[in-house]
Amino acid sequence: MRVAVSHSLTRAEVRRRLDAKQDSLASFVPGGMADIETRWQSEDRMLMIIRAMGQQLTGHVDIEDNQVVFDIELPPALSFVEPMIKGSLEEKGRKLLA
Repeated sequence: MRVAVSHSLTRAEVRRRLDAKQDSLASFVPGGMADIETRWQSEDRMLMIIRAMGQQLTGHVDIEDNQVVFDIELPPALSFVEPMIKGSLEEKGRKLLA
């Protein structure tokens, strides 16, 4: 699942905001029952391990010049929640970058 959120910030400012809000990334997953571990793979890529609904998911956040791209691998068993997760990522991602 891929969700792009546009922004008009510098890459450094996006990184700063993601760093400052790492603890709140779990709220991006509907239901609030997620645990998320993050680490920076590079200046522009944050890796994520997400534990939710008895599943472990992997993903990353890529910082680009005009957008931030959330990319999360959803197993088939969770495909039914994809629209809810996409909507939450779009909404909360826009607030994070506003």
